[in-house]
Amino acid sequence: MRFDRANLSHFLGKSFIYTYEKGWRYELYVKNQSMIDYRVHSGMVGGRWVKNQHVNIVRVAKDIYRVSWVEPTGTSVALTLNLQDYIVHGAIYFPRWIVEAPEKIACYQNDHLKEMEAYRDAGPIYPTEVIDSFATLLYIRDCGINNEQVIACPPSELPDNYPFSLPDRNLLP
Repeated sequence: MRFDRANLSHFLGKSFIYTYEKGWRYELYVKNQSMIDYRVHSGMVGGRWVKNQHVNIVRVAKDIYRVSWVEPTGTSVALTLNLQDYIVHGAIYFPRWIVEAPEKIACYQNDHLKEMEAYRDAGPIYPTEVIDSFATLLYIRDCGINNEQVIACPPSELPDNYPFSLPDRNLLP
């Protein structure tokens, strides 16, 4: 039986936490069919968080989804989430200016959009740094669509044991 490629109902409104092979921890909330919020808990740009990032979402297979976007920083991202096998594959294309000074984007991007665009325009863009890595999906929670409370603060303001401190957690095996 074929799956319905257009049906995103099992994906929209979900919050995910995953850790890359390098130890970098990310959090993604699929806010609706065209927007995500996300937070970077650790890694090269740890401390970064973004709300209302416009994205493209497609259903690749029964429990596999692809989310892709281009940021005002010039960074391009493509994530594949396999919800059956608890695997995420990320391809992140960082412009050279971010690789040289990642602290410039380790903030709440929405308050610094003009600054991000100025950094991007000043460059350098090339050579682009490609981070192509697998991650383990640690956590899935259904938060509903357009829930502004899912990602509402920087990672530094979360409890030490987040997300395990949440009462409605759905930890994976």
